[in-house]
Amino acid sequence: MVSMTMGRTRLLAALALSLLTTTAFAQTQTLTKDDYARAERQLGYHTGMLVDHAIDPVTWIDEGQLWYRDHDAKGDRYLRLDVASGKTAPAFDQARLAKALSKATDKPVKAEKLGVTGFEIAADGRHDFTVGRKHYLCDLDGRGSCVAKDAKKSDKDAAGSEPGVLSPDKKSEAFIRDWNLWLRDVASGKETQLTTDGVKDYGYATDNAGWKHTDEAILVWSPDSTKIATFQQDQRKTGEMTLVSTNVGHPKVDTWKYPLVGDKDVTMIERVIIDVPTRQLVRLKMPPDQHRSTQCDDISCFGGWEDVQWAPDGKTLAFASTSRDHKHTWLRVADPETGAVREVFDEKVKTWFESGINAINWRYLPDSNAVLWWSQRSNWGHLYLYDLATGKLKHAITEGEWNVADVVRVDEKTGTIWFLGTGREAGRDPYYKHLYKVGFDGEGLTLLTPEDADHKITLSPEGGHFVDTYSTTTEPPVTVLRDSADGKVVREIARADISRLKAAGWVAPEKFTVKGRDGKTDIYGMMFKPSNFDPSKKYPIINYVYPGPQVGSIRTRSFAAAHGDNQALAELGFIVVAMDGMGTPYRSKAFHDGYYANIIDNTLPDQVAGMKALAKRHPWIDLERAGIWGHSGGGNATATAMFKYPDFFKVGIAESGNHDNRNYEDDWAEKWQGLLVKGKDGKDNYEAHANQNYAEGLKGKLLLAHGNMDDNVPPYQTWLVVDALIKANKDFDLLIFPNARHGYGEDSLYMTRRRWDYFVRHLLGAEPPAQYELTMPKP
Repeated sequence: MVSMTMGRTRLLAALALSLLTTTAFAQTQTLTKDDYARAERQLGYHTGMLVDHAIDPVTWIDEGQLWYRDHDAKGDRYLRLDVASGKTAPAFDQARLAKALSKATDKPVKAEKLGVTGFEIAADGRHDFTVGRKHYLCDLDGRGSCVAKDAKKSDKDAAGSEPGVLSPDKKSEAFIRDWNLWLRDVASGKETQLTTDGVKDYGYATDNAGWKHTDEAILVWSPDSTKIATFQQDQRKTGEMTLVSTNVGHPKVDTWKYPLVGDKDVTMIERVIIDVPTRQLVRLKMPPDQHRSTQCDDISCFGGWEDVQWAPDGKTLAFASTSRDHKHTWLRVADPETGAVREVFDEKVKTWFESGINAINWRYLPDSNAVLWWSQRSNWGHLYLYDLATGKLKHAITEGEWNVADVVRVDEKTGTIWFLGTGREAGRDPYYKHLYKVGFDGEGLTLLTPEDADHKITLSPEGGHFVDTYSTTTEPPVTVLRDSADGKVVREIARADISRLKAAGWVAPEKFTVKGRDGKTDIYGMMFKPSNFDPSKKYPIINYVYPGPQVGSIRTRSFAAAHGDNQALAELGFIVVAMDGMGTPYRSKAFHDGYYANIIDNTLPDQVAGMKALAKRHPWIDLERAGIWGHSGGGNATATAMFKYPDFFKVGIAESGNHDNRNYEDDWAEKWQGLLVKGKDGKDNYEAHANQNYAEGLKGKLLLAHGNMDDNVPPYQTWLVVDALIKANKDFDLLIFPNARHGYGEDSLYMTRRRWDYFVRHLLGAEPPAQYELTMPKP
């Protein structure tokens, strides 16, 4: 029996504990709407407009002139620069265009806020303006009127709205209608059918990579505009994906061809060449080819189909074919008259082959009897010259422990190559891009952009000059015109001013370097701290992750007024970090191969090692309150982190994650994980990389989010994880966006606010303001 004294002691202790708990709850920090408003001011739609004279875009009109948009507190000005004289003038009449657009859209348009992102002179002399995602043909010299380029005035005109690919002479455009390829005369609008045997799921030039499916035509015109290289795409046996809308009444069903990892039958292409004047079709004499690129997880990328290249005289056609697993690539040349195909050479690798770093770098050079080829055979991305006739390697053009990233121009007459390179300049950020030139013989390698910064290059049409915009994450951009021969600055075009941005409370991110999982390899990252940072305090840390393999977590090494919502999150009382771990590009091949065939790695060993190193370095980082979030591949990595590192990561937000790549389109996953192979036990090599298999490991707070009409990463990916969590009797949170695609569209700001709320509540231990609404400023 317990004594009365002991019982009284226990009662008093219980009352004291209860009082302490109540007091702690009463003292829970509450963030206000002002706190969220301060964070919102760090989002791009507020910060971007506070950077003055960071000109964008820069577009060459011809070799002697270019146009660009200049911005300051008064609004936007569109200017035309004459290269020879250095004089600038208005690119067009902004007031007249604003009036014409107002009439065409039936909405008020301000001359200083036109939103023009592109313009050129159309074949009929009118101005072709790109405003947002729409095109307008405007007669600014005559009536001052604009009409939407795809406007459907009548049933007769309605058929002419398909997106077309303009010929080099700008007289014709090719487009798809009813699974066949058609031609439209730009001047008269007359239409001609080029193919007749295209049928459903076996059509010409059709664009479908599974995750990407549009009405655009995939083709390459010959330089003289007389021939078209394209394909007949066979999807008749390809499996389908189906999404169902949310609405009152019968739902809308969206079904399209979406090949999955391991499918026996995937999309194939049969290469063809069409002679436009005669409408004669020639099929290349070869078996159907894989729907593959030497770089992207779509057959076309970077605005074109760069794995298909015509000879300047149009008499031959070169193309690269890639195996389903991306381990084997062939360079071939076809005769467009007979369809005969000759294999020139091939390259086979152990993991995966690419022809560049976010670029396709091979070039067909028949006038030089050569092929320029890019390879990582030395563990670094370099250029090689092959003999076109024999297929034999002539010599390496570049070499060393650095990368050729992007070939931007090749001049056969002078035997010169201009390219962007990374990691060559000692003591600099290895991710900075610089422009170089080199001869076909490997001689005369010259750095053309010497500034210690990240360089963005826009070369003139004939290559005589280039516009160089250079900056760092802390130093705003400077834009200059340079001579392509030696990089000499011809004149400064603009120098950005961030005075207004700083006055609004902006602080630059801090770059850092830590050691990766092996304790040896340098991992580069960025850190975002609150503008009112206090080193005497302890801050929770949030890791923004995108694991690659095609890109990394760090969005840019150039200047940016906002890096997503990293700084905004930091303003709420967090340290936010982003790191490019092993398995991401722009370093060595071995670095990029970091988790080949082990895709659930998701760079997480490097993320954890980096965060631990930062916490040792900075006592104000509270590693006991570590969070993580990401979207798409980052959503996948976040769920993995919460399931496999449950004692390290306490809070995670996984948005639109591809949690089981057997449920993702075939090309992407088969490139990075390899082809699906089943063992004797019936399990395949993807099974151990599916997040739902580790759901029982969850200990912390996890928010899953997905768009219900996501046609990139179908929502069933998240439903697999949801089902596993339920079966494991785990608590979690789920946010569904009815009818939203991969990026959430108009719901994206709501997702951002909910993301802030989740970290504030569960990682910061504070209460967010009720239902704060993020609002994008009106144009």
